[in-house]
Amino acid sequence: MSLYDLAGRDLIAETDWTKEEYDSAIRLTDHLKGLYYSGEPHPYLAYKTFAMMFFAGSTRTRMSFETAMTQLGGHAQFISPKTLRLSLEDTPGAGETVKDTVKAMSRFCDGIGIRLLDDAIDYYGHGDLVMRKFAEFGDVPVINMASDINHPCQSLTDIYTIREKLGEPKGSKIVISWAYSPWVRGPCSIHGTALISAMYGMDLVLAHPPEYDLDPAVMDTCRRLADRSGGSVEVANDMDQALEGAQVVFPRNWCTSRRYEHGKEKELELAEKYTDWRYTKKRQQELCSPGHLLQCMPVDRGHEADIEVCDNELSWMYDQAENRLHTQKAILVLAMGGRL
Repeated sequence: MSLYDLAGRDLIAETDWTKEEYDSAIRLTDHLKGLYYSGEPHPYLAYKTFAMMFFAGSTRTRMSFETAMTQLGGHAQFISPKTLRLSLEDTPGAGETVKDTVKAMSRFCDGIGIRLLDDAIDYYGHGDLVMRKFAEFGDVPVINMASDINHPCQSLTDIYTIREKLGEPKGSKIVISWAYSPWVRGPCSIHGTALISAMYGMDLVLAHPPEYDLDPAVMDTCRRLADRSGGSVEVANDMDQALEGAQVVFPRNWCTSRRYEHGKEKELELAEKYTDWRYTKKRQQELCSPGHLLQCMPVDRGHEADIEVCDNELSWMYDQAENRLHTQKAILVLAMGGRL
């Protein structure tokens, strides 16, 4: 396929692009990262604008996208929806509709990024629905900067980091484990890393207490992708059993499917039953092979993972964070029709 086949394409769910298309993005990421470290200018998106709508806050997402557009010769425009007249309800008197907002935005910019999840939504699936409405009515590509269901920019970064560190991902064992934290967070990063790991033929184990089952539709897709790629998908309710022989471990808290029904207090009460679900130094040393830490951050140090695990030589956290810059540059160039 040509690199230009992705021009104008949305990226909302991991499955919006094929493995072959992600392979192209990975090759382009290698090229862009090389230019970054050699100090060579690469204004592939000169005079183009990427509008970033942040319904939910961020650290790495905003900084990496803004830096990416600057290095590509374009401009990233930060937009707080609170400063707009936009309403997510399509009813008279509520405010400007998504359709009218995105139709106007499409005249001003070359791509739109949206971050909408967790406390910024009213129910599971709400963020994804809004993004798809933007994509339906917009005339420029829509990039998911994190929704309640998917996080494709982080997912590409994760598989890129695994490939960079281990070589061919296929056949490597990755354990994505629920981990205790008093933070109540959505599952988008978990879904995304599970989907991309299955797509690339990894032996995926999802470990969690019984109450923390993931979206059945996402799990079905993971199994289909694994069947196609030669990978495998397993679910375990015992963390120690799951970690046996793990090459890569992603410990992360996520909420139950009832989070928007019974509220955050109930989520916190349930999590307190499982405070032993932590990625500890002891577990890493005694169970894993070797158990490299993959963590999209922010990480709850001392809860999700021991401080020693975050900071030892097996931790990939900061290299992974940096790779958000390089992979997102590739996504932007491909989706926004950059000229190489």
